[in-house]
Amino acid sequence: QVQLVESGGELVQAGGSLRLSCAASGRAFSSNSMGWFRQAPGKEREFVAAISPSGIGTRYTGPVKGRFTISRDNAKNTLYLQMNSLTPEDTAVYYCAAGAPGYYVSAKRDDYDYWGQGTQVTVSS
Repeated sequence: QVQLVESGGELVQAGGSLRLSCAASGRAFSSNSMGWFRQAPGKEREFVAAISPSGIGTRYTGPVKGRFTISRDNAKNTLYLQMNSLTPEDTAVYYCAAGAPGYYVSAKRDDYDYWGQGTQVTVSS
């Protein structure tokens, strides 16, 4: 079992920055890829970013490249998402997810087997 708890979401103005955190417990955190997904109202949950177990490998969806940075601190069992230059289109509930064993920085929802409860990010124009 893996427990994931996100934090850091809030209301921010366009152009601002936020850092999301995801505290993990249970399965060895450093053994698996981790990812961030988001879901806007009326839309499907979509991939945002993923990071390898060591933190060296990363992957981003196009709209966030150059603005978002995923990172992890394996000593603290914590995943991060630094979000800069936020736009109203970034408004969504953000979820962290633990990759299933054997999957490496995947962008597919089905390759993640544990999910947090989500944290709301709202960007005002």
